[in-house]
Amino acid sequence: MTITKQKKKDIVKGLTEKFSKSKSIVFVGFQGLTVAEDEELRAKLRSENIDYKVARKTLIKRSLKDVNIEGVDDLNFEGPIGAVVGYDDEVAPARLANEYAKTNKKLKLFGGYVSNRYLDKSQIKALALLPGKDQLRAQLVGTINAPVSGFVNVLAGNVRGLVTVLKAISDKKE
Repeated sequence: MTITKQKKKDIVKGLTEKFSKSKSIVFVGFQGLTVAEDEELRAKLRSENIDYKVARKTLIKRSLKDVNIEGVDDLNFEGPIGAVVGYDDEVAPARLANEYAKTNKKLKLFGGYVSNRYLDKSQIKALALLPGKDQLRAQLVGTINAPVSGFVNVLAGNVRGLVTVLKAISDKKE
């Protein structure tokens, strides 16, 4: 199906706008996915404020160049590709695409960009295994809180010991 020059310009403009706002982009191969599977993937991505755009490789490359992302000329993907674009969390697009690729073998991870730096397929999979920002924040708060709660338990232990001794003395006197 041929696309008019104006339509191509509009697609590039839309992709450029999305890529410029993004924190990370993951490229996936979707050949063989049914419409239902594609809609399921889109719904999962949308739930975390992640866009999924399918366009011709040349238009995606042109949009990446417009955003001044390096290494675009070296991209060589086989088959149709889609761009999973994350705005809030750098890890979420890789994590969700990887999770879906595990359950549906038709979806292939190709690589992507995080902070304008290209990551290949293995690096994207490694990124997908990292915890998200919220989980990292919770771990940090737990780590900061651990010494304080330990100190409180030590102080409470002395009081518990005193109460136990006093209870034993009162039981002995009765």
